[in-house]
Amino acid sequence: MIPIEWLAEAKDTLLEKVRVTPVTFDSDLNAYLKWENRQITGSFKIRGAINKIANLQPWERSLGLVTASAGNHGQGVAYAAREFGIHSVIFASDHAVPAKVDAMRGLGAEVRLVSGGYAAAEKAGLGFAVEAGRTWISPYNDGRVIAGQAAVGLELVEQIQPFDAKSVVIPVGGGGLLAGTALAIQSRGIRTRIIGVQSEASSFMHAIFNGKPQESVVEWDSLADGLAGKIEDSSITIPAVRELADDIVLVSEASIENAIVYAWEKHHEIIEGSAAVALAALLTGKVPDLPAVLVITGGNIQPEVHQDILSRSALNRQTGGLR
Repeated sequence: MIPIEWLAEAKDTLLEKVRVTPVTFDSDLNAYLKWENRQITGSFKIRGAINKIANLQPWERSLGLVTASAGNHGQGVAYAAREFGIHSVIFASDHAVPAKVDAMRGLGAEVRLVSGGYAAAEKAGLGFAVEAGRTWISPYNDGRVIAGQAAVGLELVEQIQPFDAKSVVIPVGGGGLLAGTALAIQSRGIRTRIIGVQSEASSFMHAIFNGKPQESVVEWDSLADGLAGKIEDSSITIPAVRELADDIVLVSEASIENAIVYAWEKHHEIIEGSAAVALAALLTGKVPDLPAVLVITGGNIQPEVHQDILSRSALNRQTGGLR
């Protein structure tokens, strides 16, 4: 587990460098929604990236930065690298969301696309970092990254007064956000149920949490692209999630679509599939203890995909669900 003092240090590091994102109470759901889609770069990932890079030694920065990303962490690294005047190379799947790839390049990163999914991109990125002598910035397997993500939890405790939530629902990929948020809430003496959520289409952390090997997971394409891919076997998030999470639940791709529609129609918020899993879990009855906090982690969905989901939902309602 990371030193608890790193959380306060991260909060100071991020002061005025990231946004304090809003929280909305949805009385129909009996839930608080933390809108990290309103964050700079459209995702919480910038928190961990800035905190990690700010804590590097000058010589580590001078080597140049390398990471792998489905898009959101890459944008965070690219943004922070630009602020520090550092060159960054980001490995991503050739199936990555085009809008995310364009955003990483727009922030000045060199993006290298790799055939296959996220796991292939991470393997290629790690190999390049070693061979080229660059500084690797993991999306999740790093204490300073986790401490940066913990700022989400610290903000929640300050924004919800009194903190009456019985559950905090957090999307899970590599587990950095869950670990950081849970640690932050616990550091304030609050005990609440921590629920991680993944898509059925990519359930690696769910398997690990339930004592199954990652090799048992059959993965297919998911709207929750930012949560996809195998986790490093040595990741510090694995024991952290096992200790800090009360449960990890799975949601269907259809329920993710429905959550994207709900966020738009009820709150006029554009959210991506990776963020929508938390809302999907509540909408499908997998969060029994209310009120709940839902961390809506990002909004970087391909615009045409978002519009198609909304259009199909409207058509289904018009036709009574019949095609």
